[in-house]
Amino acid sequence: MKPDRMKLVLGLFAAGNLANAAWMLGAPEHWFHNLPAGVPDTGPFNEHFVRDLGVVMAVMGLALVWAAAHRAVRVPVLYMVSGFYVLHALLHVWDTARGFLGPEHWALDAGGVYIPMVLVLAATFWAKRDQAT
Repeated sequence: MKPDRMKLVLGLFAAGNLANAAWMLGAPEHWFHNLPAGVPDTGPFNEHFVRDLGVVMAVMGLALVWAAAHRAVRVPVLYMVSGFYVLHALLHVWDTARGFLGPEHWALDAGGVYIPMVLVLAATFWAKRDQAT
């Protein structure tokens, strides 16, 4: 992937993470009940916990902004961000496979968990390939 396209991709990832972080930090209960991912299926609302995760999303978003602006840090930043997305997806697989979350979560989690993980992993692969050239 060409560096200018990678900059755009990372900017889009950053915007998504930062928008989600702003929602989580600014209106945690609204996020909890209105994210189309069945979050209430995981247990009762915990404002502090939602905001904790909002901070994680903000840090990842800012790291992606940094990576978009500085080619030299793209691969390590994407490794870290990919680590979160992969582990988060594995947690969802585990919780759905063991029945903690209903089978509808295979589909519910596709758009917000599994597809973003695949996209971030693809960007990591492309950034690594670009770094070698």
